[in-house]
Amino acid sequence: MTVKYSEDHEWISVEGDIGTVGITNHAQEQLGELVYVEVPEVGATLDQGEEACVVESVKAASEVYSPCTGEVIEVNEDLSDAPTIVNEHAEGDGWMFKIKIADMRELDDFMDKAQYKAYLKELDE
Repeated sequence: MTVKYSEDHEWISVEGDIGTVGITNHAQEQLGELVYVEVPEVGATLDQGEEACVVESVKAASEVYSPCTGEVIEVNEDLSDAPTIVNEHAEGDGWMFKIKIADMRELDDFMDKAQYKAYLKELDE
């Protein structure tokens, strides 16, 4: 299993040609307590960079973008009743959707965990 991170603070955990997507712990900290998560429809086809989800917090609303092109094969139904799962476990149980990845090369420019941590340090400077 490989986990990659985007500059938009999404993560994707890849097993075979299936990616599990969510927002990073950093992103949920910036947003504050989530009150609503809108996930894509199962069967939807998303392009890389396309808006896939909307998260709303007491502070703001934000889009979550698809890290790759593919078909949504599963969504985290628990988030409709308990969006704060993302706050509690952003990079675990707070995942948002699973996607069948059309082209693995689209993830080549994403960061690994060490690169993402370095990126966050640059943002804080």
